[in-house]
Amino acid sequence: MHTDTERCVRAVRSKDARFDGWFFTAVLTTRIYCRPSCPAVPPKAENMTFYPSAAACQQAGFRACKRCRPDTSPGSPAWNARADAVARAMRLIGDGVVDREGVPGLAVRLGYSTRQIERQLIAELGAGPLALARAQRAQTARLLIETTSLPMAEVAFAAGFSSIRTFNDTVREVFALSPSELRTRASRSRTAAAATPGTIALRLPYRAPLNPDNLFGHLVATAVPGVEEWRDGAYRRTLSLSYGHGIVALTPRPDHIACRLSLTDLRDLTIAISRCRWMLDLDADPVAVDDRLRADPELTPLVDKAPGRRVPRTVDPAEFAVRAVLGQQVSTAAARTHAGRLVTAHGVPALDPEGGLTHLFPTPGALAALDPEALALPRSRRTTLTTLVAALADGALQLDPGSDWDRARAQLAQLPGFGPWTVEVIAMRALGDPDAFLPTDLGMRRAAAGLGLPATPAALTGHAAAWRPWRAYAVQYLWATDDHPINHLPA
Repeated sequence: MHTDTERCVRAVRSKDARFDGWFFTAVLTTRIYCRPSCPAVPPKAENMTFYPSAAACQQAGFRACKRCRPDTSPGSPAWNARADAVARAMRLIGDGVVDREGVPGLAVRLGYSTRQIERQLIAELGAGPLALARAQRAQTARLLIETTSLPMAEVAFAAGFSSIRTFNDTVREVFALSPSELRTRASRSRTAAAATPGTIALRLPYRAPLNPDNLFGHLVATAVPGVEEWRDGAYRRTLSLSYGHGIVALTPRPDHIACRLSLTDLRDLTIAISRCRWMLDLDADPVAVDDRLRADPELTPLVDKAPGRRVPRTVDPAEFAVRAVLGQQVSTAAARTHAGRLVTAHGVPALDPEGGLTHLFPTPGALAALDPEALALPRSRRTTLTTLVAALADGALQLDPGSDWDRARAQLAQLPGFGPWTVEVIAMRALGDPDAFLPTDLGMRRAAAGLGLPATPAALTGHAAAWRPWRAYAVQYLWATDDHPINHLPA
């Protein structure tokens, strides 16, 4: 979009927040870059230039605006709606792969050379993987500076910087303030009560509208005992992260999601935020989705009644794949019971002073040693589960934010006991494919029949072609016609 100058200028002049994250406005006279909805007086059109990413602005020598804080914009929805190499790279960079494994590790995961990845990212985003990761580190550093009292040296290394000097130089270059000045500025403007010691409190922005009912309702109704819970108006769960583990509490607010994180290692902050945003589908473009679905007269009343539905996802694709198998042909309550037994037997204990969370969900490696006879499941489903776990544990099957959706589908379909429903629900909620579709799902077929849509899988698939590439969101609207706990925000 950043190449369409006329459209970008219109968005900036109207201060349209829907375009935050789609592009960034750099002002040639002040050398500052802003989000489209910046409250400042818009500059003259001839003084504006546009970039596709904050990293590209920073690389071109522009500093972040202190009023609109463009570095905290929602992510571009393009990376969640596409399956090409650039989109997969952006999802992996957001998940911290470059910080942990470097650009060569990113290239290996994508199946390209480092030169090809560099070239594709620069061509589309104006910045390479190192610059994109650097921009992400700068944002993490700002969060830690403004929301904690940690010494600056600890902030630097927790944010992923290799030295104090690099940390100081980057913060000054990006924000035009030293780390100490950032902290002083934040303390002057901070009016909220201090967070509980040992926790980090922050806001997760999103594009409006957002309907929290099915989003949080689904997560809570399917919550695994000991791993997830709803407490004091917040969805809480344990997180298995790269350097340690954590506990997150997510509370829906009218204009943001309130997030409270407790981490055993602050180096996991970036990845924890990224995974929470991914789970809640916060980088979606609800206006584009709803406009496409409203074009179908049968869906129009559903969209108008509760616009902004998101697809509830997961913080761990491998965990969700295991839970999808446990949920085959059983009720939501039975699936939670089976998952809870696995957690008790094989999960790592976790301490939660504030609630009832007790364990991390077991890793594929931990589940690889389980005794199939100990599972209270039909024999065929035991085989399905153990085969899946073995494939995940030895790396033959990789499910992560950078997965190729079509390749992952093909690999899943080759496993015993994996039919279309299981493959598509994993594609939708674990891999994040916005066009995943479940025409064989009983709830879908019942909702379709009630609305006068074709009820057979083949006919419904044919009708749903007009909903592409947002069929996963259509599934959420159709499911919402049923009075099931997954569709209601808990009290």
